[in-house]
Amino acid sequence: MHEAPGTDSARCPGVVLLHGIARTSASLTRLERALQANGFATLNVDYASRSKPIAALADDIHPAIIGLAERDAPLHFVAHSMGGLVARTYIAKYRPARLAGIVMLGTPNGGSEVADLLSGYRLYRAFYGPAGLELTTVARPDALPAVDYPVGVIAGSRFIDPVAGLFVLPKPNDGRVSVQSAMLAGMADHVVVKASHTGLPRHAAAIAQTIAFLREGRFQSA
Repeated sequence: MHEAPGTDSARCPGVVLLHGIARTSASLTRLERALQANGFATLNVDYASRSKPIAALADDIHPAIIGLAERDAPLHFVAHSMGGLVARTYIAKYRPARLAGIVMLGTPNGGSEVADLLSGYRLYRAFYGPAGLELTTVARPDALPAVDYPVGVIAGSRFIDPVAGLFVLPKPNDGRVSVQSAMLAGMADHVVVKASHTGLPRHAAAIAQTIAFLREGRFQSA
């Protein structure tokens, strides 16, 4: 995990970054650097996304977050893909006193039809582990309470894989998650950018919109 160098940790708003399944904190490096350049103290957390259920992953990240959460400053979460579900689960159990909200990039809040298609295959289950089975449209974490904190949803509308993009997922989609599935009841705002699922955290417009939501509680209009 990485913490922002040279920030005044007592004053800077904090941001916990959570990567998606089968990814690492390195996938959020460009986004993290942009947040630091805009005055946020960051904590880019690595977690074993393929080895445990989502609830256990939320427990695993808690020790790393405590220090940032206990400061006298707002605490945000910015999460890519399954990281958004980990963040929701974490907040349901360990809600920080100064929680400011979440920005989700391509999070399958309503599940992914790609996971529906592949979850019956042994290779999928072996690679993605218990959390991968929680990404289907029929295995949503319904025990999660409704959100009562600001949530901004960024969805992608560009796909690289033509099979998933054209024949498996409802359109528009980012090749892994449809725009419809990324939406979440109670969200404060949402925006769609022309990015693929893996490209969302590196996409200039998605990064700019993330910063806008953290600052203003809403996305920039087109």
